[in-house]
Amino acid sequence: MKKVIVASQNPTKIHATEIAWVQMFPNENFILSGATVESGVSIQPMTDLETYRGALNRAQNARQQQPDADFWIGIEGGIDTLDNQMLAFAWVVVLDSTQIASARTATFALPPKIAQLITEGYELGVADDMFFARRDSKLKNGAVGILTDDAIDRANYYAHAVILALIPFKNVDLYEENT
Repeated sequence: MKKVIVASQNPTKIHATEIAWVQMFPNENFILSGATVESGVSIQPMTDLETYRGALNRAQNARQQQPDADFWIGIEGGIDTLDNQMLAFAWVVVLDSTQIASARTATFALPPKIAQLITEGYELGVADDMFFARRDSKLKNGAVGILTDDAIDRANYYAHAVILALIPFKNVDLYEENT
């Protein structure tokens, strides 16, 4: 039985990892749990690199905190700006004892009023809650769920990136150095 640690206590990130794990390894038993760890980056990462670094740091910190696990998964949501549009996305980093793999979610543009709140210093989840008069949206369907009317909820949004990050672990022989 594999032990999988998600480097967060956020139920959406844990659920996303569960969805991905079941799809990628349907015949494998696993125990999945969350861990409270630091990302080592801003509360709201504002570049692609900072967001990736947050996911990597989370996975590494979870591995350090719980070294007896088989896999550690960091998921970090971030923002970047391109052509005067504020874009939202997330990075996923998966570690085992010998390798690292990563993938990024799809990217979507944020509405200007939400972008303005982020520019003022609010985290995306807080900006969503303020603008849409909600509570704890980042623990539920998040900006992507709100803006798509749940055509894509946050768990499935992350799950696709977790699946992509798991490719080298599912296809170990294809990713070995001497292939």
